[in-house]
Amino acid sequence: MDQKKISLTDDFVSFLGRMTFSNMKIKLIALLFLMFAISLIGVSQINTQEINKIFTFKIDKDIDPGMNRRVKLALEQAKEINADLIIIEMDTYGGAVIDADDIRTMILENPIPIYVFINKDAASAGALISIATDSIYMAPGASIGAATVVNGTDGAAAPDKYQSYMRSMMRSTAEAQGRDPQIAEAMVDEKIKIDGVTDAGSVITFSTSEAIKYGFCDGEFTSINAILASQNLENAELVEFESGEIESVISFFLSPAVSGFLILIIIGGLYFELQTPGIGFPIAASMLAVILYFIPFYLNGLADNWEIALFFVGVILLAVELFVVPGFGVFGVLGIVGILGGLVLGMLPNQNFDFQFVPAEELFGALLTVIIAAIGSVGLVFWLTPKVNEWGAFSSVTLSTTQQRADGFTSNTYALDLIGKRGKVHSRLRPSGRIEIEGEIYDAASRGEFIDQDEEIVVISTEGTSLKVKKWQA
Repeated sequence: MDQKKISLTDDFVSFLGRMTFSNMKIKLIALLFLMFAISLIGVSQINTQEINKIFTFKIDKDIDPGMNRRVKLALEQAKEINADLIIIEMDTYGGAVIDADDIRTMILENPIPIYVFINKDAASAGALISIATDSIYMAPGASIGAATVVNGTDGAAAPDKYQSYMRSMMRSTAEAQGRDPQIAEAMVDEKIKIDGVTDAGSVITFSTSEAIKYGFCDGEFTSINAILASQNLENAELVEFESGEIESVISFFLSPAVSGFLILIIIGGLYFELQTPGIGFPIAASMLAVILYFIPFYLNGLADNWEIALFFVGVILLAVELFVVPGFGVFGVLGIVGILGGLVLGMLPNQNFDFQFVPAEELFGALLTVIIAAIGSVGLVFWLTPKVNEWGAFSSVTLSTTQQRADGFTSNTYALDLIGKRGKVHSRLRPSGRIEIEGEIYDAASRGEFIDQDEEIVVISTEGTSLKVKKWQA
């Protein structure tokens, strides 16, 4: 209130103070008139405030970590463009309670006025978010309410501790925005009875007309433009939320097909690197796939730090099993469980292994994606392994040619049928060297004596990686 208004009010109050007691009734009437006039001035100031820029975005999917992030980005974008008013277009059946609480808190704490236009449904978590806004508008045939918390498997009501949490949020949110807290609470608890509104045994779900009647809707309109026209705001600039290229890329990597392909690269790369340590390319491809897999889920609030850590612990345990502890036992099993567990849990909005509110289809989809990708990676390994030696990139680090006996290459074990065979020295035995038997070259060693090239020898035993020979004497 400016200085002139303060001065006028002070003069009027001073005038009332000089009135006699006999004029008390007149004084009381005048005071009430003053209060009413001040309130009208305040309302007039709010209604006539110039609104030049209106920002809009939609909540038209389940309330989950992805929607949580979307609302956060939208509200930040509204602040960046200095919007005077925000309008949310709502159509959702609800979702995760924790994410709904985050969104409601962001709306309550936002300095810009926020309206919601419910063009179809604002159920469960959607009702909570709607009640948090400054004004609620609804389309013909829309509904709001039914905020009972249900689990993600069969849709049954969740335990009472979750219902109590939701009731308290609905009640406090309604109180903060000047709406009936008891009605808001009855949208959650079917046991609450409100005379003239609802009987015990059913939660409240308001139609548009009912919501208007009980103060949970400020008007019925067919569109956002109709709302703006009713408030003489049709000439204001209307700006719609744009997710941006980064969000589009994140959404691309969140698709099950892309996630499955990345899992295939992760597992395949780990296998090739563990089989041929030091090459570098397989592990580099695997680590790049890990980054592209986890970062989108992390930014959307799905993958927690401990779930990413679980994946890397699994990799370490598997490496310990392969390089430190011979055989395949506890470390190997725990490593595989850690890797697959980290990949599955990173896709799900669970809270520390609490899958109460994880929809069954999401859980099944995550498991199916990881399992199919794991099986696919195994098939890829068997298909690619024979072909790897044909790739030029691996020619410098792999042995791609066949080592022929004619060139002096032999197995590290020899057949017993060579014992008694006669041959000649191919390269001098001092006491080790090479011998030739029936046109094939073998590693051999004498019993200590030196045997010159081309002298005849006879095989007397096979020991280790070479033949034991002696000079032939007729």
